[in-house]
Amino acid sequence: MSGSKDQTRQEDFKKATAGALRAMAHAGAEVTVAFQPGASGLAGKRARLPLPTRALPAAEMARLRGAADSIALRLRHHDEALHASRTPQRREAKEVFDALEQARVEVVGAEHMSGVAANLTARLNEQCEAEGYDRMTRKDQLPLPAALSLLARERLTGEPPPAAARRVLDLWRDSLVEGAAEAMNDMAAARDSQEGYARAARRLLVALDLAEAEAEAESQADDEGEEGAESSGSQDNSGEGESKSQESDTMLGAQPEAQQGEASEEAGDEQDDEGAAAEGDDKPGGPQARREVPQVDDSSRYHAFTTAHDEVVEAEDLCDADELARLRQQLDQQLSHLQGVVSKLANRLQRRLLAQQQRAWEFDLEEGMLDVARLARIVANPTHSLTYKREREADFRDTVVTLLIDNSGSMRGRPITVAAMCCDILARTLERCSVKVEILGFTTRAWKGGQSRDAWVKANKPRNPGRLNDLRHVLYKSADTPWRRARKNLGLMLREGLLKENIDGEALEWAYKRLLGRQERRRILMVISDGAPVDDSTLSVNPGNYLERHLRKVIGDIEGRDIVELIAIGIGHDVTRYYRRAVTIVDAEELGGTMMKKLAELFDEDAAAAWQRAAAERAPLLA
Repeated sequence: MSGSKDQTRQEDFKKATAGALRAMAHAGAEVTVAFQPGASGLAGKRARLPLPTRALPAAEMARLRGAADSIALRLRHHDEALHASRTPQRREAKEVFDALEQARVEVVGAEHMSGVAANLTARLNEQCEAEGYDRMTRKDQLPLPAALSLLARERLTGEPPPAAARRVLDLWRDSLVEGAAEAMNDMAAARDSQEGYARAARRLLVALDLAEAEAEAESQADDEGEEGAESSGSQDNSGEGESKSQESDTMLGAQPEAQQGEASEEAGDEQDDEGAAAEGDDKPGGPQARREVPQVDDSSRYHAFTTAHDEVVEAEDLCDADELARLRQQLDQQLSHLQGVVSKLANRLQRRLLAQQQRAWEFDLEEGMLDVARLARIVANPTHSLTYKREREADFRDTVVTLLIDNSGSMRGRPITVAAMCCDILARTLERCSVKVEILGFTTRAWKGGQSRDAWVKANKPRNPGRLNDLRHVLYKSADTPWRRARKNLGLMLREGLLKENIDGEALEWAYKRLLGRQERRRILMVISDGAPVDDSTLSVNPGNYLERHLRKVIGDIEGRDIVELIAIGIGHDVTRYYRRAVTIVDAEELGGTMMKKLAELFDEDAAAAWQRAAAERAPLLA
């Protein structure tokens, strides 16, 4: 009886919380509220809140209400289009910018609602205690987005930060440069205007050397836009000539690295000539002949400063056996919540694959089952003899599937957990169908460069260094390793500190080369990622599209050769602009179903092709 009451209380609390969220957001039924295990979040108009327990202690209710209020205030006081227009490109700067905006919407929204303010304060205190801020003795132990968010909240409200964070925040506060303090004052003055606040937040990022590259790129883009509006005329200095050359190189098909230009005035004059020729301008002396710009292969342009510190490592070598067992147990606990839905999809995929392996027949035999499809031929001409057919095992092509998982920092939390669970279930399912599965992960060994960047600095920072970070490619399960022997390795994805930067192009090449070495007749490569390739160290000294351009080149090569079937799934990130066969999902919870569906489509295409081949072979016999 008490259990029924607890369940009723739990459901009442969920309904009240969801209703309050919609009312505060002024969104009505447009917002979908889901209660699921894991962290809270917002994806479009879909709000996700932690699943409450039946006991519902007071502390848990305050925490859940705080999470709901935070989402509601974001929906109410936040303009996503405006935010996106001001968001920097570098991952670390983007995370700080997002955290600062979240602090603003919570401060503005809770200003006249004491109950909401109390819920948000309780949630913030609980987060600080859970993260162990009171045990931190160095400022680098507190992540930059969390530190700046807390400092901004303190400046916007005038109230002291949570007690657990005061000591470590004092270290941050003392180290802020003068420009950062002024930018925070501007943020506090403009807190009621998202646009003014965003501009002040960008000035804060520039003061902290987080948005310098983005600011330069923005200025450069503005210059190019102004020059593109001019229909004729030459440039007066080498800098403008360089921008002009960038436009002409793009029109002639040159590669983007030509945008760097030359430092000398002589090179600037040459680029002016090329820019004028490309746009059809006339110089004083007559029309200039259009100069052909040589095509340059992207593969020769992209390079690593050094590969000495890169590593391909097996999962069990990255932590001891006890920790690996603990992480696997943690993954199994998460699997219990997802097991039902994904297992149904996995069983459906398994039945489809097994059916494809069995549905094949041998025709025109002397004995077996009567082939009724040939009876019409006998009626038309009695001299034809009866023919028989027999079911046989289909010529189901040997298949290997590689799952390449983005192990970058932005996958932390629910996305990487769901990815690990889906890989686990999919590996078991395909193994039952005699389809081999390989599970790989890619990240870097360090944030912001590691030993590669140190080597570049010691070499006096030569120009165009290429990739400046140490790659870490993780082998969770090889294709020939049974699932039962590799199951513990998948828990490593949940380990704190593993997820760092993502350099997708070289990871894709690595996975592709491994597939080329396989003996199976059919090879499938599925990539799961939540963002474009980002490595702050590399992008700070190379063109802003350096990693992205290389990724496009690798994808083009793989899809052009048609040896490996490449498919991508983007979590909250549009991967269709990179891959020919791709799908984008909004929520990580959709990953399992999408993976099963896409693999089923691939195998269905294979079955349809086999059916067409059989029909073509049979056509002359029916004639």
